[in-house]
Order: sequence, then C-alpha cells, then structure tokens
Amino acid sequence: MSGSSGVAAPPRPAPSPARKPPSPFSLPVHTLRLLGRCVLPLVLWFAAGEAVRFALLYGATEVAYGDFRQARLVATITLLTFVVLAALTVVTGMLHTLRGALWEMRARTAEGAEDEPFFTALDRVAPAFAVLYMAWGFQTEDARDLQQMDLFHHFFDMTDAAFFGEKSHVGRSLIDLDWRVSVATMLVAFGLKTLFAKLVERGTGRFYGFAAAFSEFAFVFYGLNATVAIADARSEWVEHRTVVVGTESLWTKAQDAVPVLKTLTDVVNDVWPLFLDSVAIPLAWLTVAMLVFGAYADDTRTMLKGTRFERGIDRLEGSHDLTKRSFERVTGGFQERWVPLVNSLRLVIKGGAPLFGMMCLCYVAVTVGAQYADRAVRTLVGSQVEWAWAYLEPPLAFGRDLLVTVVTMALLAATFDLAATRARLRGEAFTTD
Repeated sequence: MSGSSGVAAPPRPAPSPARKPPSPFSLPVHTLRLLGRCVLPLVLWFAAGEAVRFALLYGATEVAYGDFRQARLVATITLLTFVVLAALTVVTGMLHTLRGALWEMRARTAEGAEDEPFFTALDRVAPAFAVLYMAWGFQTEDARDLQQMDLFHHFFDMTDAAFFGEKSHVGRSLIDLDWRVSVATMLVAFGLKTLFAKLVERGTGRFYGFAAAFSEFAFVFYGLNATVAIADARSEWVEHRTVVVGTESLWTKAQDAVPVLKTLTDVVNDVWPLFLDSVAIPLAWLTVAMLVFGAYADDTRTMLKGTRFERGIDRLEGSHDLTKRSFERVTGGFQERWVPLVNSLRLVIKGGAPLFGMMCLCYVAVTVGAQYADRAVRTLVGSQVEWAWAYLEPPLAFGRDLLVTVVTMALLAATFDLAATRARLRGEAFTTD
C-alpha cells in the first residue's frame, strides 16, 4: 500500500536511548556522557562553592579574635553553619544542573511534567540533607577545616605566645564558647528549628526548608560545648557504675574464653569501616540525589513496604502515643541514619541489583584512583624546597577535589537515571509510593 501512494511517508524519529532498557554495566559510559554534556556548569558550581567556602572559613578565623570574645565565638559558629549551607547549595546546584541531561527527566517532560526550579528543589532537599549530614558526621570535616585554617592563619601568633609563656586562643574557636552561652543559643536554635519544621510540614511559604536546615545545623553547632561538657560529666559518672564496669569485664572474659568471638570481633572491626566508605556513604549521597530528582523516601513504612514487617508498622501506628514516642526515642538515631539509605537501595534495586554493585564499584574506583593520582603528583613534584607544600597543597587539593566531586555527582545522576529508566520501561513507578 505504501508503495502505491504518491505521498512519501514521514521519516520515523530516531529511537531514544531510553526506549531500550540500558544495561547496568553501562553506568561508567552513561556517567561520561553526562560529564560531557554538563562538565562546564559542574566545574563552575564547584569553583564558586570553594570560593564561598574559603571566604566563610577565612572570615570565621578573623572574627574569632578581639573584644567580646563570647559574642565573637557565636559569630564564628554562625559562619561555620553557613559553610555547611554553602555545601548544601553547591551539591543541590550540581545535581540540578544534570537534570536536563537525564533520560528520566526527558520522559517526565514528554508526559507533561514541568521542570522544577532550582530554589524549589533546594527548599525540598534542605531538611533531609541536614538530617543525613548530621547523622553521618560529615560536619566534622568542616569543623576540622576551620580549625586547620585557624592554626595556619594565626601560626605566628600561636608560636609567639608559646615562646613568651602567654595563653593563646588559636585553634580553640569551637571549644571556648562558655557552656551557658552554648545552652542559650542552642535553645534559640531549637525554637527556630521547631517552628520551621512545622512550617515545612504545612507546605506553606518559600525557603522554610532552607531555614529549617540552618536551624538544625545551628542547634548542633551552638550546643556543641554544652553537650561536650554534659557528656564528659555523664561519662565520668557512668564509667564508675558497677553495671558498666561489670559488663566490660564480662565482655573481655568472653573474648578470652572464646577465641572465635575475638576473631569475629576483629574481623567486623576491620570490615565495618570499609563497608561504610564503599556502600553506606555512596547510598547517603544517592539519597540526596534522589531528593533533587524527585524520588526519595525517609519513612519506615516505605522501607518495609511489601514485606511481612509492614504489618508491624500498622500495629505501631495504632498503638498508644506513649508507645510510639518510646519507639521513636529508642530508634531515632537508627532511623535517621539507615532508613533513608535502605529506601534508596530499594529504589536502585528496581533497576537491577548489578546496578547497585556497579555504583559502589565506580564510587570506590573514583575515590581510590584520586588518592593514587594525588600521591603520584606529589612524588613527581617532590619537596626539595623548604615549605614548598605550603603553597603547592591548595591547588593540588582543589584539582583533586574538583575531579572527585564532579565525577561523583555525574555518577549519582547516572545511577538514578539508569534505575529510573529501567523501572519505567518495565512499567514500574520509580517513586516512594
């Protein structure tokens, strides 16, 4: 029939890559494809973030010294809070940049979905980002960087004070805040955190999520000194209790009596850090990526959906308020750290278990490869000149971190894209519902 028609048939559109289920083992290639399309904005986001981070850290080391020291220390901790918020903004911006290159986003656009503005994504990401950031202790690196810059920036002030036998405050900006001031500022931050959390739940207004994240970080940083003071006193009291001492003694005797138990404990102690670095941490960042891309879960019901344990959640939700509060109090730390990761794992598994393994393998390869490359560059450059690495370290660290961060963001986006595309082509919704 078509051969007898005088009108030529319209050309068929080229098949989209998303119409054929992509292989999980194509993750490295898909990552490189995303890098090729978005490398410039990713680099610009990272460079801008590093500039803002340096300015905030430098400002914190300057404002910490002078009259009214307690007020200055509060300002220093506030600037540290903005350092973390800058990291939140940069990570969200880099992932949001990759949205337009994803097959899944193009499929949503074809279905009539509108592209989400950056600030909307940022406001949605902020509260969960704060919980994950704190739960996994990422803020310790920011605090460490602030202390190192303080020591380096005021190095001669510290050495002069030591030479003349004077007291120095260098490197103590985060621990010299009076515990009473710490408690007061912590209470204010807690009030703001509660207020903005309620506003986020209502879904009204803009930037309430970002404000809630700021309050969450401020609550932890402001209360650091009071928490340490109280925890030290509590631990000193607990260490002398008979039950604690007896438990430690029994555990030591059990390890001596059962050699297998000690061997098993040593193996777990050796393997656990590797598991966290190669599996848990990538999943934590993948959870943030899913927040930006609009597929995320942080509730226990979603984690247990489709399993026999879901019935237990039904019973818990129908139980007495006191029971639920007790359960949340006992399992709060576990839920904040592991439930979002398990939900993210379930979503990735929809794209095939090999995809998750490939993501972890690529993540480790990027991290370890960057470390070896850093060592190779240091070996080639050498250190013949005294204090050479005092000025060679910053550009080398910038280049290394730039490479790792840009590739990691593309890897997270590619993992999400492959999992969502494979689930979509099988007729499964890649959502938390």
